[in-house]
Amino acid sequence: MERIILWSLLIIGIALLFSSLRKPPIKNWILIFSLSSYFSTFFGVLVVEENMLEYPVRFLSHYFSSSLLYEYLLFPVVCIYFYQTTYRSSYLNIVLQCILYTTVLTIIEIFFERYTELIKYHTWTWKYTYISTFLLIMFIRFFMQLINRKERDI
Repeated sequence: MERIILWSLLIIGIALLFSSLRKPPIKNWILIFSLSSYFSTFFGVLVVEENMLEYPVRFLSHYFSSSLLYEYLLFPVVCIYFYQTTYRSSYLNIVLQCILYTTVLTIIEIFFERYTELIKYHTWTWKYTYISTFLLIMFIRFFMQLINRKERDI
């Protein structure tokens, strides 16, 4: 069952990625995708290597101990959609939408942790997921805002 879930998430992630890249400015979407992949991989590897959580069933399990699917595809795609939906939003709406996105991602992770072999917590909890996801999404959002502001000033 876990393999079916992984393959389904892969197909959904690829479809959402191509859908998110259809409208300009594509350079922003690619930069968000790259930044979020980089930071999520960095933190994901730290958490897995510290044995705070594990991914018993994952793609390329002989080579990687972290979740490539989440860190390199699903989370970055979510970050792109978050940026797109908050592009012209006020700070309050950005925070509220980030709470919504983070809540959905955390609920999905809790479901996977309880009912599948896709993720297993050791010393990690859903609260750590919620806080780290919220902070990372907000960091990427405001980092992109800073990049675009500097670009306009040039």
